[in-house]
Amino acid sequence: MRVVLAEDLFLLRDGLVRMLEAFGFEIVAAVETGPELSRALAELEPDVAVVDVRLPPSHTDEGLQCALEARRARPGLPVLVLSQHVEQLYARELLADGNGGIGYLLKDRVFDAEQFVDAVRRVAAGGTAMDPQVISQLLSRRAQDEPMGGLTPREREVMELVAQGRSNAAIASRLVVTERAVAKHTSNIFAKLGLPVSDDDNRRVLAVLAYLDRGQTIRRPSSHLRP
Repeated sequence: MRVVLAEDLFLLRDGLVRMLEAFGFEIVAAVETGPELSRALAELEPDVAVVDVRLPPSHTDEGLQCALEARRARPGLPVLVLSQHVEQLYARELLADGNGGIGYLLKDRVFDAEQFVDAVRRVAAGGTAMDPQVISQLLSRRAQDEPMGGLTPREREVMELVAQGRSNAAIASRLVVTERAVAKHTSNIFAKLGLPVSDDDNRRVLAVLAYLDRGQTIRRPSSHLRP
């Protein structure tokens, strides 16, 4: 799996390169500035980009904006954004195009190698990997909105874990219930979010996007994931 990595701190960038290579990823570029990131994404067409939100020269949201521009040029380009703090605006911008293959993690998560690598793989496969703190803040912002207000407490628990990118088996283990029970909850969630049964296997991603940022127009992504 080919990765473009953008991080301006040398020690963290070098550590991420070594970690990803140890898990079998090919780092095709490891850059430290926004212009370098834009060139790498355009010329190398990686399988996934791992991008720090704040990059030189502006040190504001240059990394995120470069990633969003690359996704506009190549719809569905998998992007995992890293940030020091939860920024709801950044998360909403990342979600706004309605496609899958997105992730938003706090930098603290990268110190758990297996968790971080799992997030990179889920995003590269067209899924989502949203930091629990990001999810919590987005949900609190929209807690009273419909149709989210129609979800039961258990359905909200299941939806939060789906948003993190967990499989039905992982959710069942976490909540100490059967996979059949999780499947029933997800079916109810899909119905309440207005995602009817179809031959399209992307309802899981669509549900995450609709649930986390219902105010955006949700379009069907092109990747194929199991519901």
